Amino acid sequence: MENLLTRIAMLHVLLGLFLTLSGFGFVREAESLGINYGQVANDLPAPERVIELLRSLRVTKARIYDTNPQVLSAFANSNVELIVTVENNMLATLVDPNQALQWVSTRIRPFIPATKITGIAVGNEVFSGDDTTLLNYLVPAMVSLHAALARLGLDQYIHVSTPNSLAVLQESFPPSAGVFRPELAGIMPQFLQFLTSTKSPFWINAYPYFAYKDNSNKISLDYVLFNPNAGMVDPYTHLHYDNMLYAQVDAVIFAMERMGYGGIEVRVSETGWPSRGDGNEIGATLENAAAYNRNLLRRQMRNEGTPLRPNMRLEIYVFALFNEDMKPGPTSERNYGLFHPDGTMAYNVGLSALSTTSSTSTASISLTSNATQVKT
Repeated sequence: MENLLTRIAMLHVLLGLFLTLSGFGFVREAESLGINYGQVANDLPAPERVIELLRSLRVTKARIYDTNPQVLSAFANSNVELIVTVENNMLATLVDPNQALQWVSTRIRPFIPATKITGIAVGNEVFSGDDTTLLNYLVPAMVSLHAALARLGLDQYIHVSTPNSLAVLQESFPPSAGVFRPELAGIMPQFLQFLTSTKSPFWINAYPYFAYKDNSNKISLDYVLFNPNAGMVDPYTHLHYDNMLYAQVDAVIFAMERMGYGGIEVRVSETGWPSRGDGNEIGATLENAAAYNRNLLRRQMRNEGTPLRPNMRLEIYVFALFNEDMKPGPTSERNYGLFHPDGTMAYNVGLSALSTTSSTSTASISLTSNATQVKT
């Protein structure tokens, strides 16, 4: 137990340095930054320890992939905004308004207002998943859940949306050519109309890593890592892009505008970079993962918007807090975390502590010039 507490204490310090970037000698919150807290792993710290960690680090947004009551209870009185998830296999059931009301009444309502639930992610990547039958259930389930929230007086506090893979787009380059896949032409307007009527965001899981892995001979590594580079200019809008993530987000905005829905906010529900991969997973290294997340967090501290919407800060959730060693698939799938399941650091993002200035452990930090590796 002593070793576990020691690792948790170290986790507090290290992730605090990672997530409270400041170029001015004092700690600031990145108001548009969140983190994905997945739990498909062995020996994770208890939720009570995780929320204690996040609270001490001034992390104000998190997302989980279910409605685990232990996690929801742990988040009580933490002031961390939490997005919860409806699993894909629940969509057909929740089309029924009575079932949706029961779900909200038992999974959400008992934890409000102590737990600050601000969003419900209905399914995950349904539009691009293998089970096409889910498409018929997605929007009706969202409508039923929103109606249930309204009936309980919670609709003004909790939005309803669904995270989408970038594969919803038929074209994404240049950004102004963004268009949804033609087979989604029937359902996408229904979805976008729901988002418009409920003032909910379009969530996108955007991973420049995948584009680089598949086209490393054509795509600049610096461009996908937010490193200094010449970037690209959209030939139709003349907007300049110095990183791929912002270009991907703007491609989604253009796709929505093509369907007549230009006022919907886009938020990044997942983005990250794996620190390990199989032999064919080009670019999955400690150095690249550290560079991507370090540079992304620098941008978030500026509360930046994309070139198309420069005055609307882009909300981003980093994937992920922990490596999840029980996930199936290639090696990269288990190595997106900033930390291993036992609480040890997966890699260093290039930050160093300068001082502790008060009894509340408010640390002044500086950005180092490169990502220092830590032996795992």
